Amino acid sequence: MSRLHDLAASALRTLDPEDAHRLTVRALALGLGPGAPAPDPILATTIAGLSLSSALGLAAGFDKNAEVFGPMLAAGFGFVECGTVTPLAQAGNPRPRLFRLTDDQAVINRMGFNNQGLEAFAARLGRPGRPGPVGANIGANKDSADRIGDYVTGLERLWGLADWFTLNISSPNTPGLRALQTRAALEELLGRTAEARDALPASGRVPLFLKVAPDLDDPEIEAIVETVLAFGLSGIIVANTTLSRPALVSPDAGEAGGLSGAPLRELAQSVLGRFSAVAAGRLPLVGAGGVASGADAYARIRAGASAVQLYSALVFEGPGLAVRLSRDLAARLRADGFRTLAEAVGAT
Repeated sequence: MSRLHDLAASALRTLDPEDAHRLTVRALALGLGPGAPAPDPILATTIAGLSLSSALGLAAGFDKNAEVFGPMLAAGFGFVECGTVTPLAQAGNPRPRLFRLTDDQAVINRMGFNNQGLEAFAARLGRPGRPGPVGANIGANKDSADRIGDYVTGLERLWGLADWFTLNISSPNTPGLRALQTRAALEELLGRTAEARDALPASGRVPLFLKVAPDLDDPEIEAIVETVLAFGLSGIIVANTTLSRPALVSPDAGEAGGLSGAPLRELAQSVLGRFSAVAAGRLPLVGAGGVASGADAYARIRAGASAVQLYSALVFEGPGLAVRLSRDLAARLRADGFRTLAEAVGAT
């Protein structure tokens, strides 16, 4: 059955990338997604108090509107992050805005936070019977007069519905958004967000993560870690898409937007290691960017990630990837003598 799903994924790759993605989401919503066995127990872990059956998760961007988190959990992911969602629905940037770089096993996107808005997102996220941990990646509307206020609005509207929140300040496709990574702006964002969080009912208290770009220098990394610690956030997701352009050969290599997939692997691995060195065990990290195999996931864990997310690799590997990657990761952990995934985090 997994083979049939992978063949379907191969057929979808002949379509426009955005059309293919939309068809995939519709098929999943109709119950046509793959199933997976229960995760190997060695992959279970806890991060920031969040219990996961598997440390392999689906990154934000795939399920922007919280439509198919159930099928993706059923496909073998231990947790699913939905979004990015903004307070108001917005169309995003003009098409074409998503490019499949097959020769590079990469994707370039300049989507621009296209989504149906908080109300539609909340209605789906609040449905009963959720089969596993689901988080909300929140952002700001492009034309907002108060972008930091948009993050507060997202937190307040989805409080009690999400199993964790991620503040996305690292998309390169909303002009000026990455400026929130500077220390002064980040202090204001985290200060207002923490104040709003502390005023909300304690019963809805869940982890709050920050998602950062890979295009950061060492002083910026140090400032981000210390600011996150100062305001009591739960952890950092490292990293979003990159504006840099390593050597690429695909016809669409010159398109503007954030680059993800295989060419991001080395940069994301490096910046994770730098964050890990600065954090020095004081807060958990989630590794993302260019993860496409058990070897990639294992390398992120050994570099200091307590959990791993992927998305772009699904475009090329098909929906059976979660199961294949999980089996490979479990085998690597056991081959090196680890009894739990947590034992391998940051192991040299």
